[in-house]
Amino acid sequence: MKLQTVVDNKPSAWKIGYEDKILMVGSCFSDEIGAQMTQRALQVTCNPFGTLYNPLSIAQAINFQLPITNNQLPLVEYDGLWHSMSHHGSFSRADKAEAEQAVRASIETMQKALHEATIVIVTFGTAWVYEMCIDHLWSIVGNCHKLPADCFTRRRLSVEEIVAAWKPILDRYPDKHWIFTVSPIRHIKDGLHENQLSKATLLQAVECLTAEGGLTVQRSVSETVCQAKPVYFEAFEIMLDELRDYRFYADDLVHPSSLAVSYIWERFIDTFCTPQTRNEMTIRLKQWKQSQHRPLH
Repeated sequence: MKLQTVVDNKPSAWKIGYEDKILMVGSCFSDEIGAQMTQRALQVTCNPFGTLYNPLSIAQAINFQLPITNNQLPLVEYDGLWHSMSHHGSFSRADKAEAEQAVRASIETMQKALHEATIVIVTFGTAWVYEMCIDHLWSIVGNCHKLPADCFTRRRLSVEEIVAAWKPILDRYPDKHWIFTVSPIRHIKDGLHENQLSKATLLQAVECLTAEGGLTVQRSVSETVCQAKPVYFEAFEIMLDELRDYRFYADDLVHPSSLAVSYIWERFIDTFCTPQTRNEMTIRLKQWKQSQHRPLH
């Protein structure tokens, strides 16, 4: 008896190992998978800017370069805190200098991790964006920081905008392996229909990005680099098709439960890891659990 619609994701032609350095950026689903990697002692840097949801804010985080002036990264004061509109709320500070320091440190972490990474995993969460007028220019923000709604205009990105932002990034780093995913977490505050439109936009954009690539890039007369083809991992489809029952959701009925995260993680390592690496992960996870144990007496 068949009780599931199983997503037929093929094993990757290249594999993730303990020698790889991994950068994960994007929605809170990146945080979930990043935590699984950290527990197994993989070399992973997860969301140096904090959680980001829309593709253009994620692209902006990757594109930041040091040195950077205060004019390039304006801070906004609201409700007693200084906020970077490109960062998660965990970077907000009561003191402006401390906020600037935290933001600059995050840019350094991002650039170092991006430079060293052999694998970059990107998770798009939503195509809906909020734009704010900062220094007389309208800019897409990564986080609204609970500022009043009339500070922003809201719109949905187009497939063309997302591809135009990401194609140059892929061309700039042809020697890295790129894995794109679309977060299965539903943004129900956008509205159920609007969420579906958003996810469809993200899926179409990822299809365009992963359909290209695998090309030979001529960096200079003397240097030719073979660009690895970006790939898509079907986390969104696994959650919606294989785990479509609400028992696989957390109490908010929006986020995947810990069981669902573990299931998708297993599918991920089946796709991208060798049996030897998976065996090593089992050993490292056991060691991590032992390190977390605190005796009662």
